Amino acid sequence: MVSLNPFKDTKRVVIKIGSALLVDPESGDLRKSWLESLSVDIVRLTSAGENVVLVSSGAIAIGRTRLNQWDKKLSLSEKQACAAAGQALLTQAYEEVLSPHGLVTAQVLLTLYDTEDRRRWLNARGTLQSLLAMKVIPIINENDTVATDEIRYGDNDRLAARTAQMISAGTLVLLSDIDGLYTADPRIHDDAEHIPVVESMSSEIMNMAGDENKLAGMGSGGMKTKLAAAQIATKAGCDMCIMDGNAPKPISRLLDGEPCTWFKATQNPRDARRQWISGHLNAKGHLTIDEGAHAALKKGKSLLAVGIMDITGAFEKGDAIIIKTPNKTEVARGIISYSSKDAMRIIGKTTAEIADILGYDYGTPIIHRDNLVLSDK
Repeated sequence: MVSLNPFKDTKRVVIKIGSALLVDPESGDLRKSWLESLSVDIVRLTSAGENVVLVSSGAIAIGRTRLNQWDKKLSLSEKQACAAAGQALLTQAYEEVLSPHGLVTAQVLLTLYDTEDRRRWLNARGTLQSLLAMKVIPIINENDTVATDEIRYGDNDRLAARTAQMISAGTLVLLSDIDGLYTADPRIHDDAEHIPVVESMSSEIMNMAGDENKLAGMGSGGMKTKLAAAQIATKAGCDMCIMDGNAPKPISRLLDGEPCTWFKATQNPRDARRQWISGHLNAKGHLTIDEGAHAALKKGKSLLAVGIMDITGAFEKGDAIIIKTPNKTEVARGIISYSSKDAMRIIGKTTAEIADILGYDYGTPIIHRDNLVLSDK
């Protein structure tokens, strides 16, 4: 059974908003009253201690109206032009409904490379972590103005799932124009049955999307993209929900038990991330640490430069690294925040010295505790 409070103990919630929910399909105007109702939901979550991240479509749809391109079939470059014209208005719209509640927003535009390349992934994760620590609401969208067909998601369902994975979110909600997964498209098949809970992403579940089960509206996603998002999210330890978001206050309705489909994660986000780091990354180098650093790691601390004695191998920021004690015993693995060239310059140095030596820093730890897994517990 799904918990009566699906956000209990999740700490981080990602909400994806589709274009059809934000923009009236007839007039092309922003549905401001609906957006204001969503802001009430966001306040409810933040007041309960949740960090909220919004992955929002709508830039192209709003840009169409602004540039008088509403009824025209657009080429890729024309879509990118509309995205450029609409993105500023989209971000402004969220700021206008959230700022009266004392919430600060920030625009974050991502491309496929930002979530697939480890170095850029670390940069994006670090930015989002900092924003959440400052209690800011990130408004994420794909950077349509620079993405090409070859290097773009093309839908925000999978981008939302990658974002949830990136920040170790516990819950992902896809606000759509359908109330969940059915055994077939209910608009075509009268005997289609609604599925309230999916415990595992089996081939049978994936086949339920079908070529015909594509959601209507202005968005680029369909049920296939939503199930692909569910695969990503649940493997990352994140529960995912598909619900009909058309009516006001969709999150409040979800909390009140409105029908939807929940895709259940098999483990929590921290354990999923630990498993990914420890078992699915090829190490590019080794760090030898002193006993003080080893003791700090066992207490759940990050690895600092001052505790490193030696470095072996050539690696870049974002590569996987093995951490050893002087007697060559492996004690941990992690994702490093500096290249081997830069790391060599700062080993044994205090945190305060890093920026002076390198001229910058990527955050004080060589390996942050969120990117580190102990092997000798």
